[in-house]
Amino acid sequence: MDGAVAILKSAGLDESALKNTPDKPLGDKERRAWGNSAPTSLAANCSGKHSGMVATCAINGWDVATYLNPNHPLQLACREEFEQLSGEKVSQIAVDGCGAPLFAITLSGLAKAIHALTVSKDPVHQEVVEACREFPIMVSGEGRLPTLAMQKVPGLFCKDGAEGVVVLSLQDGQTLVWKISDGSFRGAAQLMAAGLARMGIKVEFEPEKVFGGGQVVGEIRASTLLRHG
Repeated sequence: MDGAVAILKSAGLDESALKNTPDKPLGDKERRAWGNSAPTSLAANCSGKHSGMVATCAINGWDVATYLNPNHPLQLACREEFEQLSGEKVSQIAVDGCGAPLFAITLSGLAKAIHALTVSKDPVHQEVVEACREFPIMVSGEGRLPTLAMQKVPGLFCKDGAEGVVVLSLQDGQTLVWKISDGSFRGAAQLMAAGLARMGIKVEFEPEKVFGGGQVVGEIRASTLLRHG
């Protein structure tokens, strides 16, 4: 939360500017420490993203109160950037659990966007990617897969999203994007290890155990990884 507060303060704002859905902290340790305290927008998982949004609005002189409207200048700019990087037009606009607009494109379009972001010579693009690599704990969180992966693999860019979405890329532009069909992250670590292995990088994560009758009866493994052009 300290990071989100710092972003807000840099633009002369405070927690009251946030319009994201109130929640308790996402991490197990942090949620236990939060106890029975009421959910807040600042404690929610996406508070950092929303702090960046409202700070951008304040800096550009855009209305802060309506920043989640899909037709707000901020969201129009986000959509335009997304379409340019992916080479696709947004097909649908939905609403994320945190309240932000969701811009729908194909999975291959998402892969193209991440690849383009990684190899871009635009200094703003590179500043964003390098910040994630340098401060991986701010990207996902202590003990979470994207953070662990970036800590283990120098130069890796990785981000998870809702409903089983993960994107990752290497500095040379190799990119892997997936969406687990049932929205679960179970098995994501093994899928990431298999994908990185195809890119020539060996990395190990804690095995995902399978239980039966209260006992460990197996573990999840990635059996096949197909490469599409």
